[in-house]
Amino acid sequence: MDTHKTQSILLTGATGAVGGALLPKLLESGHTVKALVRNPAQASLGDIEVDEGDVLSGAGLGAALEGVDVAYYLIHSMGRSPGDFELNDRIGAENFARAAERAGVRRIVYLGGLPPSGGGSAHLSSRAEVAEILATSVPEPVHARAAMVISADSASFTMLSQLVHRLPLMVGPKWIDTRTQPIAADDVTDALEVLADFEAPPSDVELGGAEIVSYRQMMDRFARLEGRREPLIIPVPVLSPRLSSYWVRFITSVEPALARPLIDGLKEEMIVRTPPPAGINDSPMDFDQAVERAMQESATEAK
Repeated sequence: MDTHKTQSILLTGATGAVGGALLPKLLESGHTVKALVRNPAQASLGDIEVDEGDVLSGAGLGAALEGVDVAYYLIHSMGRSPGDFELNDRIGAENFARAAERAGVRRIVYLGGLPPSGGGSAHLSSRAEVAEILATSVPEPVHARAAMVISADSASFTMLSQLVHRLPLMVGPKWIDTRTQPIAADDVTDALEVLADFEAPPSDVELGGAEIVSYRQMMDRFARLEGRREPLIIPVPVLSPRLSSYWVRFITSVEPALARPLIDGLKEEMIVRTPPPAGINDSPMDFDQAVERAMQESATEAK
Protein backbone atom coordinates (compact mmCIF):
# COMPACT_ATOMS: atom_id res chain seq x y z
CA MET A 1 0.00 0.00 0.00
CA ASP A 2 1.32 3.41 -0.94
CA THR A 3 1.47 5.55 2.19
CA HIS A 4 3.01 8.57 0.45
CA LYS A 5 1.35 11.81 1.47
CA THR A 6 2.08 15.19 -0.07
CA GLN A 7 3.22 17.82 2.39
CA SER A 8 3.48 21.57 2.54
CA ILE A 9 7.22 22.11 3.01
CA LEU A 10 9.49 25.02 3.88
CA LEU A 11 13.07 24.42 2.78
CA THR A 12 15.88 26.45 4.29
CA GLY A 13 19.36 26.23 2.82
CA ALA A 14 17.90 25.78 -0.67
CA THR A 15 20.83 27.64 -2.24
CA GLY A 16 23.38 25.35 -0.56
CA ALA A 17 24.80 22.04 -1.71
CA VAL A 18 22.44 19.72 0.17
CA GLY A 19 19.35 21.92 -0.01
CA GLY A 20 19.83 22.60 -3.71
CA ALA A 21 20.02 18.87 -4.45
CA LEU A 22 17.06 18.09 -2.16
CA LEU A 23 14.70 20.64 -3.73
CA PRO A 24 14.03 18.83 -7.05
CA LYS A 25 13.54 15.52 -5.23
CA LEU A 26 10.85 17.04 -3.01
CA LEU A 27 9.12 18.54 -6.03
CA GLU A 28 9.28 15.26 -7.96
CA SER A 29 7.53 13.57 -5.02
CA GLY A 30 4.61 15.97 -5.40
CA HIS A 31 5.17 18.08 -2.31
CA THR A 32 4.34 21.77 -2.23
CA VAL A 33 7.67 23.45 -1.53
CA LYS A 34 8.68 27.00 -0.79
CA ALA A 35 12.14 28.24 0.12
CA LEU A 36 13.37 30.65 2.78
CA VAL A 37 16.34 32.76 1.67
CA ARG A 38 17.93 35.96 2.88
CA ASN A 39 18.05 37.58 -0.57
CA PRO A 40 15.42 36.32 -3.03
CA ALA A 41 16.90 38.44 -5.84
CA GLN A 42 20.05 36.33 -5.75
CA ALA A 43 18.29 32.94 -5.54
CA SER A 44 17.70 31.04 -8.78
CA LEU A 45 15.28 28.34 -7.63
CA GLY A 46 12.89 28.01 -10.56
CA ASP A 47 9.16 28.54 -10.21
CA ILE A 48 8.73 27.76 -6.51
CA GLU A 49 7.61 30.34 -3.98
CA VAL A 50 10.58 32.08 -2.37
CA ASP A 51 10.12 33.87 0.95
CA GLU A 52 12.58 36.39 2.34
CA GLY A 53 13.73 35.71 5.88
CA ASP A 54 16.69 35.55 8.23
CA VAL A 55 16.99 33.10 11.12
CA LEU A 56 19.53 35.31 12.94
CA SER A 57 17.19 38.31 13.12
CA GLY A 58 13.98 36.28 13.01
CA ALA A 59 12.63 38.46 10.23
CA GLY A 60 10.11 36.80 7.92
CA LEU A 61 10.02 33.45 9.75
CA GLY A 62 6.41 33.66 10.93
CA ALA A 63 5.00 34.35 7.48
CA ALA A 64 7.21 31.73 5.81
CA LEU A 65 6.19 28.98 8.25
CA GLU A 66 2.46 29.68 8.15
CA GLY A 67 0.57 26.63 6.89
CA VAL A 68 3.72 24.47 6.71
CA ASP A 69 3.60 20.78 7.65
CA VAL A 70 7.33 19.99 7.43
CA ALA A 71 10.32 22.35 7.66
CA TYR A 72 13.84 21.43 6.66
CA TYR A 73 16.49 23.23 8.69
CA LEU A 74 19.68 23.01 6.61
CA ILE A 75 21.46 26.06 8.01
CA HIS A 76 24.94 26.11 9.57
CA SER A 77 26.81 29.30 10.45
CA MET A 78 30.29 27.80 10.58
CA GLY A 79 32.57 29.61 8.14
CA ARG A 80 29.63 31.55 6.67
CA SER A 81 28.40 34.13 9.18
CA PRO A 82 30.60 36.69 10.91
CA GLY A 83 31.21 36.24 14.62
CA ASP A 84 30.90 33.23 16.89
CA PHE A 85 29.40 30.38 14.83
CA GLU A 86 28.19 28.55 17.95
CA LEU A 87 26.31 31.63 19.16
CA ASN A 88 24.90 32.32 15.69
CA ASP A 89 23.71 28.73 15.34
CA ARG A 90 22.06 28.90 18.76
CA ILE A 91 20.27 32.17 18.00
CA GLY A 92 19.13 30.98 14.59
CA ALA A 93 17.77 27.71 15.95
CA GLU A 94 15.94 29.45 18.80
CA ASN A 95 14.30 31.95 16.45
CA PHE A 96 13.26 29.23 14.02
CA ALA A 97 11.98 26.96 16.81
CA ARG A 98 9.78 29.69 18.31
CA ALA A 99 8.36 30.61 14.91
CA ALA A 100 7.70 26.96 14.01
CA GLU A 101 5.91 26.36 17.30
CA ARG A 102 3.69 29.41 16.83
CA ALA A 103 2.87 28.34 13.27
CA GLY A 104 1.94 24.80 14.32
CA VAL A 105 4.58 23.05 12.18
CA ARG A 106 4.36 19.28 12.70
CA ARG A 107 7.89 18.16 11.79
CA ILE A 108 11.34 19.74 11.51
CA VAL A 109 14.07 17.76 9.75
CA TYR A 110 17.58 18.91 10.64
CA LEU A 111 20.84 17.62 9.19
CA GLY A 112 23.61 17.38 11.78
CA GLY A 113 26.57 15.12 12.50
CA LEU A 114 26.84 11.50 13.60
CA PRO A 115 27.41 11.00 17.34
CA PRO A 116 31.17 11.32 18.01
CA SER A 117 33.11 8.54 19.71
CA GLY A 118 34.66 10.87 22.28
CA GLY A 119 33.97 14.22 23.84
CA GLY A 120 33.15 15.89 20.54
CA SER A 121 34.34 19.21 19.16
CA ALA A 122 32.88 22.73 19.12
CA HIS A 123 31.50 22.09 15.66
CA LEU A 124 29.83 18.78 16.57
CA SER A 125 28.60 20.05 19.94
CA SER A 126 27.02 23.06 18.25
CA ARG A 127 25.14 20.86 15.82
CA ALA A 128 23.87 18.68 18.65
CA GLU A 129 22.71 21.79 20.51
CA VAL A 130 20.81 23.02 17.45
CA ALA A 131 19.03 19.67 17.21
CA GLU A 132 18.03 19.87 20.88
CA ILE A 133 16.66 23.40 20.45
CA LEU A 134 14.62 22.51 17.37
CA ALA A 135 13.26 19.38 19.07
CA THR A 136 11.48 21.50 21.70
CA SER A 137 9.23 23.19 19.16
CA VAL A 138 7.40 20.49 17.16
CA PRO A 139 5.71 17.14 17.81
CA GLU A 140 7.94 15.27 15.34
CA PRO A 141 11.56 16.47 15.42
CA VAL A 142 13.95 14.49 13.22
CA HIS A 143 17.71 14.83 13.64
CA ALA A 144 19.20 13.29 10.49
CA ARG A 145 22.88 12.65 11.20
CA ALA A 146 25.77 12.11 8.80
CA ALA A 147 29.56 12.27 8.75
CA MET A 148 31.41 13.57 5.67
CA VAL A 149 29.05 14.21 2.76
CA ILE A 150 30.79 13.46 -0.54
CA SER A 151 29.82 15.90 -3.26
CA ALA A 152 31.58 18.23 -5.66
CA ASP A 153 31.03 21.22 -3.37
CA SER A 154 31.26 19.69 0.10
CA ALA A 155 33.84 21.58 2.21
CA SER A 156 35.16 18.41 3.86
CA PHE A 157 35.49 16.57 0.58
CA THR A 158 37.04 19.63 -1.12
CA MET A 159 39.67 19.75 1.61
CA LEU A 160 40.43 16.04 1.24
CA SER A 161 40.65 16.09 -2.56
CA GLN A 162 42.83 19.21 -2.72
CA LEU A 163 45.28 17.73 -0.22
CA VAL A 164 45.65 14.75 -2.56
CA HIS A 165 46.00 16.99 -5.61
CA ARG A 166 48.60 19.32 -4.16
CA LEU A 167 50.63 17.27 -1.69
CA PRO A 168 52.36 14.13 -2.99
CA LEU A 169 54.15 14.13 0.39
CA MET A 170 52.38 15.25 3.54
CA VAL A 171 52.67 15.23 7.29
CA GLY A 172 49.96 13.04 8.78
CA PRO A 173 48.52 14.22 12.12
CA LYS A 174 46.92 11.71 14.47
CA TRP A 175 43.47 12.14 12.94
CA ILE A 176 44.69 10.68 9.62
CA ASP A 177 43.82 7.18 10.90
CA THR A 178 40.47 8.08 12.47
CA ARG A 179 37.63 5.94 11.15
CA THR A 180 34.53 7.52 9.68
CA GLN A 181 31.57 6.58 7.47
CA PRO A 182 31.34 9.04 4.57
CA ILE A 183 28.14 9.16 2.55
CA ALA A 184 27.30 10.27 -0.99
CA ALA A 185 25.27 13.47 -1.29
CA ASP A 186 22.68 11.57 -3.35
CA ASP A 187 22.15 9.11 -0.51
CA VAL A 188 21.76 11.94 2.02
CA THR A 189 19.22 13.81 -0.07
CA ASP A 190 17.31 10.61 -0.89
CA ALA A 191 17.01 9.94 2.84
CA LEU A 192 15.99 13.52 3.60
CA GLU A 193 13.29 13.38 0.92
CA VAL A 194 11.88 10.16 2.40
CA LEU A 195 11.71 11.84 5.81
CA ALA A 196 9.20 14.39 4.53
CA ASP A 197 6.36 11.89 4.98
CA PHE A 198 7.93 8.84 6.64
CA GLU A 199 5.46 7.58 9.20
CA ALA A 200 6.61 7.92 12.83
CA PRO A 201 10.34 8.38 12.17
CA PRO A 202 12.77 8.11 15.10
CA SER A 203 13.99 11.40 16.48
CA ASP A 204 17.57 10.42 15.54
CA VAL A 205 18.25 9.02 12.07
CA GLU A 206 21.87 7.98 11.51
CA LEU A 207 22.98 7.96 7.86
CA GLY A 208 26.18 6.48 6.47
CA GLY A 209 27.72 5.08 3.33
CA ALA A 210 28.36 1.40 2.71
CA GLU A 211 31.89 1.48 4.17
CA ILE A 212 33.81 2.53 7.26
CA VAL A 213 37.18 3.97 6.23
CA SER A 214 39.98 6.10 7.68
CA TYR A 215 41.01 9.48 6.26
CA ARG A 216 44.26 7.88 5.12
CA GLN A 217 42.32 5.23 3.20
CA MET A 218 40.10 7.88 1.64
CA MET A 219 43.12 9.82 0.38
CA ASP A 220 44.73 6.68 -1.06
CA ARG A 221 41.57 5.55 -2.80
CA PHE A 222 40.74 9.01 -4.11
CA ALA A 223 44.21 9.23 -5.64
CA ARG A 224 43.79 5.83 -7.32
CA LEU A 225 40.41 6.80 -8.76
CA GLU A 226 42.00 9.88 -10.31
CA GLY A 227 44.91 7.89 -11.68
CA ARG A 228 47.34 9.60 -9.32
CA ARG A 229 50.11 8.17 -7.18
CA GLU A 230 48.98 7.61 -3.63
CA PRO A 231 50.34 10.37 -1.36
CA LEU A 232 53.22 9.51 0.94
CA ILE A 233 52.02 10.30 4.45
CA ILE A 234 54.57 10.73 7.24
CA PRO A 235 52.90 10.21 10.63
CA VAL A 236 53.58 12.61 13.48
CA PRO A 237 52.40 12.10 17.08
CA VAL A 238 50.58 15.42 17.32
CA LEU A 239 49.51 18.31 15.13
CA SER A 240 47.04 20.64 16.83
CA PRO A 241 43.82 21.71 15.11
CA ARG A 242 45.17 25.26 14.99
CA LEU A 243 48.38 24.23 13.22
CA SER A 244 46.45 21.85 10.99
CA SER A 245 44.10 24.66 9.95
CA TYR A 246 47.07 26.85 8.95
CA TRP A 247 48.48 23.92 6.99
CA VAL A 248 45.14 23.43 5.20
CA ARG A 249 44.88 27.16 4.55
CA PHE A 250 48.07 27.20 2.51
CA ILE A 251 47.31 23.99 0.61
CA THR A 252 43.56 24.18 -0.07
CA SER A 253 40.88 26.74 -0.88
CA VAL A 254 38.91 26.03 2.33
CA GLU A 255 38.68 29.14 4.50
CA PRO A 256 40.47 28.93 7.89
CA ALA A 257 37.26 29.85 9.73
CA LEU A 258 35.71 26.71 8.27
CA ALA A 259 38.81 24.51 8.22
CA ARG A 260 39.70 24.74 11.90
CA PRO A 261 36.39 23.51 13.39
CA LEU A 262 36.17 20.84 10.67
CA ILE A 263 39.66 19.58 11.48
CA ASP A 264 38.95 19.68 15.21
CA GLY A 265 36.14 17.19 14.58
CA LEU A 266 38.33 14.81 12.57
CA LYS A 267 39.80 13.31 15.74
CA GLU A 268 36.40 11.81 16.54
CA GLU A 269 35.32 8.46 15.11
CA MET A 270 31.97 8.99 13.42
CA ILE A 271 30.19 5.83 12.32
CA VAL A 272 26.59 4.65 12.30
CA ARG A 273 25.81 2.90 15.59
CA THR A 274 22.03 2.60 15.15
CA PRO A 275 20.96 1.93 11.55
CA PRO A 276 17.84 3.80 10.43
CA PRO A 277 14.52 2.05 9.81
CA ALA A 278 14.07 0.22 6.52
CA GLY A 279 13.19 2.53 3.66
CA ILE A 280 15.38 5.47 4.66
CA ASN A 281 18.98 4.56 3.70
CA ASP A 282 18.75 0.98 2.50
CA SER A 283 21.46 0.68 -0.20
CA PRO A 284 23.99 3.52 0.09
CA MET A 285 26.96 3.82 -2.25
CA ASP A 286 30.42 2.75 -1.20
CA PHE A 287 33.26 5.27 -1.03
CA ASP A 288 34.51 4.73 -4.59
CA GLN A 289 31.03 5.06 -6.06
CA ALA A 290 30.41 8.25 -4.10
CA VAL A 291 33.70 9.78 -5.27
CA GLU A 292 33.02 8.84 -8.89
CA ARG A 293 29.62 10.53 -8.65
CA ALA A 294 31.22 13.66 -7.17
CA MET A 295 33.83 13.70 -9.94
CA GLN A 296 31.06 13.50 -12.55
CA GLU A 297 29.26 16.41 -10.87
CA SER A 298 32.45 18.46 -10.83
CA ALA A 299 33.10 17.78 -14.52
CA THR A 300 29.53 18.78 -15.40
CA GLU A 301 29.76 22.02 -13.42
CA ALA A 302 33.05 22.90 -15.12
CA LYS A 303 31.44 22.79 -18.61
